[in-house]
Amino acid sequence: MSLLSSLAEALATARVEVVDLTAPLSAETPIIQLPEQFAQTARFELEELSRYDDRGPAWYWNNFRTGEHTGTHFDAPNHWVTGRDGDDVASVPAARLIAPAAVLDFSARAAEDPDFLLEVEHVRAWEETHGPLPEGGWLLYRTGWAARSASQQEFLNADDTGPHTPGLSPDCARWLAEESPVLGLGVETVGTDAGAAHSFDPPFPCHAALMGSGKYGLTQLQNLDRLPPTGALVVAAPLPIVSGSGSPSRVLALVERG
Repeated sequence: MSLLSSLAEALATARVEVVDLTAPLSAETPIIQLPEQFAQTARFELEELSRYDDRGPAWYWNNFRTGEHTGTHFDAPNHWVTGRDGDDVASVPAARLIAPAAVLDFSARAAEDPDFLLEVEHVRAWEETHGPLPEGGWLLYRTGWAARSASQQEFLNADDTGPHTPGLSPDCARWLAEESPVLGLGVETVGTDAGAAHSFDPPFPCHAALMGSGKYGLTQLQNLDRLPPTGALVVAAPLPIVSGSGSPSRVLALVERG
């Protein structure tokens, strides 16, 4: 039996489970909010064209409008000024959209401290137990934040000082971009950076370091609790928007169940 035939059989018999890591995309999907002086992304909107009526008697369809970085989405290198000469989302090689994943679970720490930051030593400690991060794979950072995704207010968790959501320290972001073997970072929060990253030195270190190194981001992931620490295979499928800086994406994980 060929390798692909074996995979098809494993999927059919549920020995390999497909776990959907994608948040539903609707007008209620939380979106990032920038300071008022900056342009804001659009919420997801559907515009009905016809629904089995005089506008189209046999078909239902819609136009939609949304930002590239709304909901579960993919960040391409050209999303940030440090990667301005890098790939747009349509230029990301298709082979890089299927990759192994390491899942680092720090949901207990984030529950205690919404501003919790992942440090290099946390990753090193994880590697001592589970082995090295996968070459050309994803680091998926579980914080439990997906449980807040039904509420814009709870998801952004902002007060007078700004949003409070977990992320990576500047040192960890730089290490992940420049020294680690992974191709990108996946998170449950609205963006790859911590809520307080505007005040970091440098600001927004995940965006700056990852995009500047030609690496990628995945955000607003769900169901990371259903993945093992190692062994899952992630399929990230952004739309190939020419000149686009990113795209809402369907993100799936293949998990061997025995």
